[in-house]
Amino acid sequence: MLNPQTGQRELCYVVRIDSIEPILGRDRVECARVGGWTIMTRLGQFKPGDLGIYFEIDSKVPEKEPFMFLEGKHFKIKTQKYKTPDGQFWSQGLLMAAEDFSWNKEDLHEGDFLTKELGVTYADPEDNSRKSKSSVDKYQKMAQRMGKKFAKQPYKWLMKHKLGRKILYLFFGNNKKDNAKSWPDGKFPGVARTDQERAENMTWILRDKTPFIVTQKCDGSSGTYILERKGKNKFEFYVCSRNVRMASKEQKCFYGSHNYYWEVAEKYDIENKMKAWLNNAPGRDWVCWQGEICAPGIQKNPHNLSETHFYCFHWTDNVNGRRDIRDAIVDWKSYNMETVPIVCDNYIMPDDFEEFKKSADGYYMEEVCEGHTNCKREGFVYYKTTKPTFSFKNVSREYLLNH
Repeated sequence: MLNPQTGQRELCYVVRIDSIEPILGRDRVECARVGGWTIMTRLGQFKPGDLGIYFEIDSKVPEKEPFMFLEGKHFKIKTQKYKTPDGQFWSQGLLMAAEDFSWNKEDLHEGDFLTKELGVTYADPEDNSRKSKSSVDKYQKMAQRMGKKFAKQPYKWLMKHKLGRKILYLFFGNNKKDNAKSWPDGKFPGVARTDQERAENMTWILRDKTPFIVTQKCDGSSGTYILERKGKNKFEFYVCSRNVRMASKEQKCFYGSHNYYWEVAEKYDIENKMKAWLNNAPGRDWVCWQGEICAPGIQKNPHNLSETHFYCFHWTDNVNGRRDIRDAIVDWKSYNMETVPIVCDNYIMPDDFEEFKKSADGYYMEEVCEGHTNCKREGFVYYKTTKPTFSFKNVSREYLLNH
């Protein structure tokens, strides 16, 4: 679930059980439904309306009590598929009760995020480095730069409190060394990190019969490119990973010395293409292209690629805001850019959530797999035709079994 305050994905939070259902052929366990998630739980552990602590798939819990029962699974929480007499049952995530932590039920409050409190991390070490925002926190960089001074009181006390950190940043944070590698949060309205909410956390969306645009969800590493006009014939170019601005192509990133973000910028000549667009678009002060970088060395190369590709999906500028992806693709194509494939531009949500989930299974189009036809797709992303900024993802459960 995305935290609305930070925009980051939370891996552990308090939920309310929507329903409890039997699992055909299983006597000691049952199914708890939480939104669109189905989770296998012990028989009688929960009842409808109870609060529980939910751990999302792709997470890892600490190697200690009360999680020792997960030792055989290396403390990782993954998507599980079980055969049943009537087909199959998907268990996605883990549900635990307040009593498992020696807490009182009254201690739980629906919607509370417990990721940090319980020490939950991503199951994949790559995701912890690539997706974590904490490693690039502006306050931490400020403290590191100030060194021993911030290790003393009252600086030490102020750094422990949100308001205190903000006050210190007013006096010590405006430093070019800090800003050079800072993701441009808030600088360009409408531009944000590209995390999408999962359909399981918003099942109400099926009641919305507004047409949606459906694109295939490519699986790689998020890239953001921004060109800002700074004066007549003067521009500033931003090359960013999910959380870090890459000040130069020599800057090391999660992938080491191989800076895929600058490789893409140079391969597709993005800066000059953006400059050409700005110079032919009166009133535009900046433009942002975001997309997925897919390459042999990223995410185990599910697209079976032999070289690096950049598949665009978000176009934002100071006049249009976030553009309709259909219109953006027309302009991207005129600049010989690659884009995520649109599979439908008039999709109406079905009434049944299970039908909706199954629709995400399948294979990528050849155009994002260098002609290969046997690459299982991660799923779909849905954009509301009447509101380009509203989007979410439906990740294939079959894909998750092997990733």
